[in-house]
Amino acid sequence: MSDTETRNETRRTILQAALNAVPFDGWSMDALTAGMEAAIRAGVDPAQVRSAFPGGANQLLHFFIAEADREMVAQAAALGLADGPVRERISGIIRLRLDALAPHKESIRRALTLQLLPGRAPSAMRGLYRTVDAIWRAAGDDSTDFNYYSKRAMLAAVYSSTLLHWLDDTSDDCAETWEFLDRRIANTLRIGKVRRRAGKLLRRIPSPLPALARLRHGPGARPEA
Repeated sequence: MSDTETRNETRRTILQAALNAVPFDGWSMDALTAGMEAAIRAGVDPAQVRSAFPGGANQLLHFFIAEADREMVAQAAALGLADGPVRERISGIIRLRLDALAPHKESIRRALTLQLLPGRAPSAMRGLYRTVDAIWRAAGDDSTDFNYYSKRAMLAAVYSSTLLHWLDDTSDDCAETWEFLDRRIANTLRIGKVRRRAGKLLRRIPSPLPALARLRHGPGARPEA
C-alpha cells in the first residue's frame, strides 16, 4: 500500500469515528479530536493519526464530501448508470448519493450551516462544483465546450434544491424528494432544449451590428471592435 493509500485509510478511520460526534459538536476540533482518539484506540499509528488532517476540522469536512463523491462514482459505475436517457442517469446518481448519505443527515445539516458563515461561500462553491462535476462524469458526460459549464451550472441548482428538500423530507422512503427531483430535472432539461434552439436560431439571423453602425455613423461605417 502506498503512502497516499495509507494516509487515506487513516483519514477514513478518523472520519467514520468523527461522524458519531459531528451531530453534537458540529464540524469542529472537538469532533475531529474524538475521531482521532477513536482511531488510536483502534490501533492506528498515533503519528499517522496526528498528521492525517493538518488543516483541522475544515479539512475533515472536505474529505467527507470527497469521499461521498468517490463512493458515488464507484457505485454508479457498478450499477451501469452511465447508460440510458440523461434524465434517468442524473436522477439515479443523485438518488444513489442521497441514499448513501441518509445515515448522516444531521452531519450534512451541520455542514450547510457552517458553509453559510461569512467567508465560507468560496469553499462551499468549490465543493458543490466538484460534486456536480462528479455526477456528470459518472453519468458519462465528456463534453469540453460551453455545454460543460452550462450543464454543471444547471445541475448545481437541481442538486442544491433537492438536497435541501431531502433534509426536511419525512415521507416514506423520501418519496416526496424523488418526485421533487424528477420535476426539477424535467424542467431543467426543457430549459436546456429551449436555449439550444434559441442559439441555433440566433446563429441563422444576420448580425444587426453593421446596420446599426450605418445608422449611427453613416454609410461605410463599421461596428467598433
